[in-house]
Amino acid sequence: MQTYISSLPPRRPAAAPRSLSLLGSTGSIGTQALEVVRAHPDRLRVAALAAGRNAELLAQQAAEFRPSLLCVMDKETADRLRPLLPGGYAPDILTGEEGCVEAARLEDADMVLSSIVGAAGLRPTHAAVAAGKMVALANKESLVLAGHLVREMCAETGATILPVDSEHNALFQAAAFEEARALRRLVLTASGGPFRHKEASFLENVTPKQALNHPNWSMGAKISIDSATLMNKGLEVIEACHLFGVDMDRVGVVVHPQSIVHSLAEFVDGSMLAHMGAPDMRVAIAHCLCFPERVGTGVEPVDLAKLGGLTFEEPRWDDFPCLRLAREAYAASRSHPIVLNAANEVAVELFLAGRLPFLGIPGLIDSCLAAHDGRAAEDLESILDLDREARQRARELARAGEAA
Repeated sequence: MQTYISSLPPRRPAAAPRSLSLLGSTGSIGTQALEVVRAHPDRLRVAALAAGRNAELLAQQAAEFRPSLLCVMDKETADRLRPLLPGGYAPDILTGEEGCVEAARLEDADMVLSSIVGAAGLRPTHAAVAAGKMVALANKESLVLAGHLVREMCAETGATILPVDSEHNALFQAAAFEEARALRRLVLTASGGPFRHKEASFLENVTPKQALNHPNWSMGAKISIDSATLMNKGLEVIEACHLFGVDMDRVGVVVHPQSIVHSLAEFVDGSMLAHMGAPDMRVAIAHCLCFPERVGTGVEPVDLAKLGGLTFEEPRWDDFPCLRLAREAYAASRSHPIVLNAANEVAVELFLAGRLPFLGIPGLIDSCLAAHDGRAAEDLESILDLDREARQRARELARAGEAA
């Protein structure tokens, strides 16, 4: 298969732990990544931590792992952070997007974990790839917005991307080293979210609290809502196309409510390879951070006899149209997924604020895609410009809907 895996990282002796720059260290992925680091100090050390505005948690992380560089969202957060740090420990503290970019290309970092939520993770991911880093990618939006650009830069710099998303990590483990001609199809599994069996009429009055209550995974607010609408799976389909170099018609989706089979690779001989395990992100995180070695994670294997059975079903395409909208956006042009993602991020923000109904999320996205003129966005700045314009358009359309 054609992937971003340009070469295998060398096996490292215990005396030379891999140094990490963790972008989004106070989020769900970041905190779990630090659990892996904590369990394997002989293999991993922290060179930089970048977070948003959670100065208190970042200070605790910094005190434990003592990175040379910290980054926060703004000066106000930096001012709150400094007095929280232990005496005698004086790391460099940077702020804003530029600070995060510096953390991404830090010379002392062997690997960058990109786990900033949303399109905000694109520029730091781009910087890490431009610097030729190994990138453990948990920011799918980087590929949704700029997959072609990231691929080209990986080829130029020798950067390596390892997928942290559980579905893509599963496919990487199952199929990345198979011959491309042997692969028939990639199949992403979806839990179906909290409303898998709810009637369409129920979806009209869904509250944020209900949508945030995922049955299997513990995730941040944004990805939890995306899982409830199935947009998360739509973005993952686009990510898989870029990551593994396959066309959209070779990426399928099946609902698997137990979340034990994380994805499957289907081959021309009729066989399928599935990656199975408990729904715990530490497995995929550790696989990437310590690749190509496997290490203990503290996650217990699944007791198949106790589980009893695994079931699979078709997605409800009509009741959860975000999955269809994502596929249509990818097929339309390179720039349509940029608009799709921007509109979705705005829609989720408005839904969580109580200003947009649950079914208004796909409605707003559909309206934004219909208004897009299809103009190209080929380089980083034009991609980010279109992202900003699409967000403004989404907010304008939402305000117009509120006024009506």
